[in-house]
Amino acid sequence: MDLIRRIDRFLSRIESTALILVLTAMVLMAFLQVILRNFFSYSILWGDTFLRHLVLWIAFLGASLATRDKKHINVDVLSRFLSAKSKRWFRLMTALFSAFICALLTKAAYVFVVDERTAGTTIFLNIPLWIFMSIILIGFISMTFRFLLQSLESVLAQKTEKEES
Repeated sequence: MDLIRRIDRFLSRIESTALILVLTAMVLMAFLQVILRNFFSYSILWGDTFLRHLVLWIAFLGASLATRDKKHINVDVLSRFLSAKSKRWFRLMTALFSAFICALLTKAAYVFVVDERTAGTTIFLNIPLWIFMSIILIGFISMTFRFLLQSLESVLAQKTEKEES
């Protein structure tokens, strides 16, 4: 379990660093576009496309980090009416279901990225589109891992409680 947590922390550092770099690139490119348009009546042709794709990266990196911190969107109406033991069981089922859905989306993202790579579509400056779209695959892999980790932690917590009883 300690190895899995170290992997999670390492992954989190990579994602946080990438998030900072992508956000910095977005701010700089947007600022540059505004300056060029307002003062020089010029703009970088691919700048807006680049910014749109960076928004996708921000979204998936943020979603993965939110999943790690258990701050992703969830509906907890039912959990308000459950006992403590039932809540733990419900959290486990929710994490497993979320991992399953993310795994299905990972598979779909993999097919999508492979298809884009096969098509050979370029986005700008002869950069293949699949490189920018790979964040969808990376994001769902990361979220699947995190939901599985939450499931494992929930099982271990229940096991520890039974041993203490």
